[in-house]
Amino acid sequence: MRTTLVLLHAFSCFCLASATLSKTDAKKPHRADAETSPADLPVLERGLVVSDAHWKDIVKEEKRYCAHIKREFQGPVLGYVTPWNSHGYDVAKWFGSKMTSVSPVWLQLRRRGPETFDVTGLHDHDTGWVKAVRKSNKKVQIVPRLLFDGWSYQDYMSVLGSEDEIEELGSELVDVAKTEGFDGFTLELWSQLGGNKRKELVHLVKHVCETLKAKRLDCILVIPPALTSTGQAGMFGREEFEELAPVVDGFSLMTYDYSSGPKPGPSSPLPWVRDCVLQLAPDSQWRQKILLGLNLYGLDFANQGTEPVLGPKYIEILREHRPKLLWDEYFAEHYFSYKKNNAVKHVVYYPSLKSIYLRITLATELGTGISLWELGQGLDYFFDLL
Repeated sequence: MRTTLVLLHAFSCFCLASATLSKTDAKKPHRADAETSPADLPVLERGLVVSDAHWKDIVKEEKRYCAHIKREFQGPVLGYVTPWNSHGYDVAKWFGSKMTSVSPVWLQLRRRGPETFDVTGLHDHDTGWVKAVRKSNKKVQIVPRLLFDGWSYQDYMSVLGSEDEIEELGSELVDVAKTEGFDGFTLELWSQLGGNKRKELVHLVKHVCETLKAKRLDCILVIPPALTSTGQAGMFGREEFEELAPVVDGFSLMTYDYSSGPKPGPSSPLPWVRDCVLQLAPDSQWRQKILLGLNLYGLDFANQGTEPVLGPKYIEILREHRPKLLWDEYFAEHYFSYKKNNAVKHVVYYPSLKSIYLRITLATELGTGISLWELGQGLDYFFDLL
């Protein structure tokens, strides 16, 4: 998740710096009429959840979510929000009633010295926005993402080997949560050690979560996929899951970024997503604590490199190039290709109503929850399905 976060942030900054059209880019794009008023019916009843999707329908309908906002998915839903994507803040307010938890990507945990910890990023805590989200859903839990940031290998070894360090860390998190009015935290630390020291990490997470839960605070853990794109076991497996499941409130499973290299491919193949869940929880016990990850961004593959695609850019590409969308039945994702003025071929994989619907259906079938990375990157009418 951290890699994706940095890439998306850098890309957002690049877009802001490159907004002026050159003469070669000045070709007037084909326009399709977009409707912005809310719809009377959800996307399913409007016949939009299809494999033979057309670019013009997407451009026309993507802002038209149903005016009668009603929760469809009955499992837990965690939505991430980042400070550099203001639309995500709006989405959290509009569709707060469809979520059980919202995780603003605000905070970092830093180790300043022996038994000394500091939570930074609190300047991003927007109390007015939090109040608005809670107004849309009185039961929603605000659980900021807490990244273990700037830790050296020695920092980890010092903390993992000391009960006093771990106890002080837990106490610091409780103090911050109570002072700031948070309902807990979403911890991101597992991938930092590259799959090493797993038993020690289990002990740390267990202790921290028990400390938080003793104060009625939620503890969610971000975990990498249980299987890599090559079918190898990932950095977090069934053994760790079963040890932590009794004390962790939710496991935010990163079932995306399957194809993040130069070769075009799906972001989150449906069979792989299923296998990642079953690898952790072949039996249904604790499976409800898995928050199956859905990416709301896409990827644009070209020889020069791969770039993330957010909603506005996706719509811009559709308008300008009018591509034919293709449906991959096995991976259950839409994709298309286009060429820019320099004739370089691009291949884009981006979520669609159909792909999201099938993943929500899978979550329902398996009895898991859902995590959304991230609010504001997708198209507004996606939320009719949740």
